[in-house]
Amino acid sequence: MTRLRRGSSTTGVDSGGAERRDMRLSWVLTVLSICLSALATAAGAEGKRKLQIGVKKRVDHCPIKSRKGDVLHMHYTGKLEDGTEFDSSLPQNQPFVFSLGTGQVIKGWDQGLLGMCEGEKRKLVIPSELGYGERGAPPKIPGGATLVFEVELLKIERRSEL
Repeated sequence: MTRLRRGSSTTGVDSGGAERRDMRLSWVLTVLSICLSALATAAGAEGKRKLQIGVKKRVDHCPIKSRKGDVLHMHYTGKLEDGTEFDSSLPQNQPFVFSLGTGQVIKGWDQGLLGMCEGEKRKLVIPSELGYGERGAPPKIPGGATLVFEVELLKIERRSEL
């Protein structure tokens, strides 16, 4: 009677080395899979651009800063990244009036105008996810467009707290 030792077979071939090799290969493939998954996640996060806020003009005296629920009176000029202007309140000298943080404007404005002072000017570079998205706002704003706004806060109307 032939006794089989671990790693032996009736053919006399040592399969223990093959088992260890298969286990190492499995371990390497698992680690590789985890690394690739982490890289894909990081690349996806890099693909989503963030809102950029630049202060163009500061004010010396700022008794109140804009916050959610305030009614803002703004002048603005909106351009595409290539410099093509698509809208502005300046030619009509008619400020744009809206309530901040209530979804009346694109998300890039709701986020980018927080903490602003009357008289302050900012430049907002808004990725499409915080603007008009993949659909755009035809015919002037194509899908996936990054928007560049020069904005000036003229007046803050604060609703009294109830």
